[in-house]
Amino acid sequence: MLNDQDINKLTSVLASKKDVEEIKSDLGDLKELVQGLIVASDSLIKSMSDLKMEYAAISTQLTRHERWIKQIAEKVGLNLAIE
Repeated sequence: MLNDQDINKLTSVLASKKDVEEIKSDLGDLKELVQGLIVASDSLIKSMSDLKMEYAAISTQLTRHERWIKQIAEKVGLNLAIE
């Protein structure tokens, strides 16, 4: 059978209702923080994806312009030297 000493030892080791409520509150705050981080990372990933698409379009356009300039230079008889 448990005596008062045993009960006091158990209550000092086990969590009380107040402790459990504090843990729940902290977990709720942590959950909000994690959700905020997920939203922020999703936003960054979308921006990176948009920039990747824009870079691909610019690269394609630059390649096209270089080809046109070379064609014009050949027709005009201009030597395009790289310095």
